[in-house]
Amino acid sequence: MTRIAAVLVRQRMAQAAPPGVDPARFLEAVAEDTYEMVAGLELVTPVLITSLPELEEIVWPGTEVITIKDDEPLKIILQRLKADQVAVISADAPDLPPLLVGKLFRELGRAEITICPAENGGAVAMACALPPPTWADPDLDDERIVATLRAQAPGPRKVATTPGWHRLRTPEDVERLDPGLEGWESTRALIRAR
Repeated sequence: MTRIAAVLVRQRMAQAAPPGVDPARFLEAVAEDTYEMVAGLELVTPVLITSLPELEEIVWPGTEVITIKDDEPLKIILQRLKADQVAVISADAPDLPPLLVGKLFRELGRAEITICPAENGGAVAMACALPPPTWADPDLDDERIVATLRAQAPGPRKVATTPGWHRLRTPEDVERLDPGLEGWESTRALIRAR
């Protein structure tokens, strides 16, 4: 079975840059940290999905980079991926524990889509088999994504959830980053330097 773990970067994620930090550099740092976590996972192939082509430089050689329009729906993006299963991880979760990505894939044994909910609404990540279920139109920024997908699904057991996490969507969210967690080195260095 082939699995992809794809990091999704959209321009609007730069708006969470704290005061004194360049938004473009902030977005690059959080995307790089999220990508590094994904690239370190076993049994998955990392992919970068980005509306900013210049971010190609953050990935390891040989990593597939898919350039999208900033508002391109996830449903369309999923159709461009080639694997048996995919997890799409929002790039604004630089300290996401790798274990939560593993849980997304594990839950696909009993559901067609699995969601890692974000605190304050939306989702940090989602996983599904490819091609994606025709009934699903997921949006990681939909504040009620689980309810939306369950309403779209032909049955209530088609959508599963895993433990949630947080995303950096406002400058205040940076305070949620846990200094005790491993990873997120680029984001940590940038925040400390301000």
